[in-house]
Amino acid sequence: MKKQLILATCAAMLTLVGCQETEVSKGTGLTQPELQAASHLPPPANFSDVSSPAGRVALAPTKYITQVFEYSPAPGQFINKLPVYAAGNNAAAMAAKAATALVGKTNGLVCLGAFGGYIVVGFDHTIANVTGKDFKVYGNAFADWSEAGIVMVSRDVNGNGLPDDVWYELAGSEYSNVNTIHNYSITYTKPSPLNADVPWTDNQGNSGVVKRNSFHTQASYYPQWQGNTITFTGTRVWPNAYDSDPSATEHWVAPAYAWGYTDNVVNTDTNATFDISWAVNASGTPVTLTGIDFVKVYTATIQDAGWLGEVSTEIAGIEDINIP
Repeated sequence: MKKQLILATCAAMLTLVGCQETEVSKGTGLTQPELQAASHLPPPANFSDVSSPAGRVALAPTKYITQVFEYSPAPGQFINKLPVYAAGNNAAAMAAKAATALVGKTNGLVCLGAFGGYIVVGFDHTIANVTGKDFKVYGNAFADWSEAGIVMVSRDVNGNGLPDDVWYELAGSEYSNVNTIHNYSITYTKPSPLNADVPWTDNQGNSGVVKRNSFHTQASYYPQWQGNTITFTGTRVWPNAYDSDPSATEHWVAPAYAWGYTDNVVNTDTNATFDISWAVNASGTPVTLTGIDFVKVYTATIQDAGWLGEVSTEIAGIEDINIP
């Protein structure tokens, strides 16, 4: 116990005043390896080494994404392109590429593909649930073209820094719509050949394909680092895209849902922001969260929009709007 106390004391002395090894070793009773270990104990997570008389200083939190934990898209016309897949890439490599596109910014772009495709991200601080809106999720929607994504949140209750606690859906305007399907599940199958349409079946007895088009000619629309099938389960909102002029050249529009979805309105719209107080549990019961540490976004619908291809959510970044 005495040696452990001395180790802790040495670490504190080194951290605070930058002692030389010979200055702290006198009379400690520590062996040289123990002293060396004490001098390399990591600093607290919210401190950074700086070359100044002040020593270590606290880092201000960043308002943007700092980590991508998982990137698991459904098939789509931008899959294997945003981000780019290279032969041999696995799930970790693709998550790292998604991180390159999104960390520290709001002008990146990552595609989630058709229904269920998702991304899980984290921050260097807890986003507080304050009065009013709490954070913004950036997409690339524009007037009359919504590719809505559902937003889920989680708190790091067990304190391990990983998104392995309970997830809560932020219930948007369509959550209680009679046409919304909760616990909707869809399975996509790797096509053969790889450059064919991607077949899918769902738990409602439906089937279809994610169609290829002439504008995107990559080797496959199926995420090539995945296995032979991928299944996603979540809330499916009613498809909102339609051909507004079927008598002439196709003119597809997808009006925005009222509120509560990402990639649903332009980023300057107030409805691109989210309130943690919208959170509900798996039974649809509202829950009270003082803050959140992780965000998950997934594509909310399954629909083909003619020559425009499948409806697929894109994410460009996330911002804690209450940090100056």
